[in-house]
Amino acid sequence: MNYLFFTLTGYLSGSILYAYWLPKLLCGKDIVDTSSDGNPGTANAYKSGGILIGTLVLFCELSKGFLPVYFAAKHAAVESLLFIPILLAPVLGHAFPVFDYKKGGKAIAVSFGVLLGLFPIWQPVIILAATYLSYSLVVVIEPHIFRSILTFLTFSVLNCLTCGLLSLRLSGIAIAAVVVFKHLEKYQGETFSMRLFRLRHP
Repeated sequence: MNYLFFTLTGYLSGSILYAYWLPKLLCGKDIVDTSSDGNPGTANAYKSGGILIGTLVLFCELSKGFLPVYFAAKHAAVESLLFIPILLAPVLGHAFPVFDYKKGGKAIAVSFGVLLGLFPIWQPVIILAATYLSYSLVVVIEPHIFRSILTFLTFSVLNCLTCGLLSLRLSGIAIAAVVVFKHLEKYQGETFSMRLFRLRHP
């Protein structure tokens, strides 16, 4: 029952799209309509709402992944395969929210939050952060959507090679799969919109 409770709680927590609601409520901006990719994510919250709104969104998006996992780890065994749905639930909630499926996001920030919730197990989140920074500052991958896809694919591989717990290895693969799927989905939608715009405005 603990595993089921924290899985459902994590999914509902992930379904609250702070990146969409906070800019809309605090500064009257709909980032789904105004952003180029229609993504209710932290980056677009920074662009539309500024540093203060963006930082608040980042904190909330991290927290909605961190809190369910952190408290679940206190009452359930992280090494159990039943812990995999708990780790995946907030990410799925953000990507496919129960409140509004069409406004689901790419789930980058919440993925970091989920891995932070494993504290004191730091290895997965350090791998993800190091990979993200490497592709952003050392070997710069453009555009951003491809950088994120490559980041999570690399993370899933490195996490499998270095993490000692099967539950965390499989969770890393599952999280990466959701993030990559949402990026490809957004990319296809954005590309289609651009083609349609060119047809209407030759």
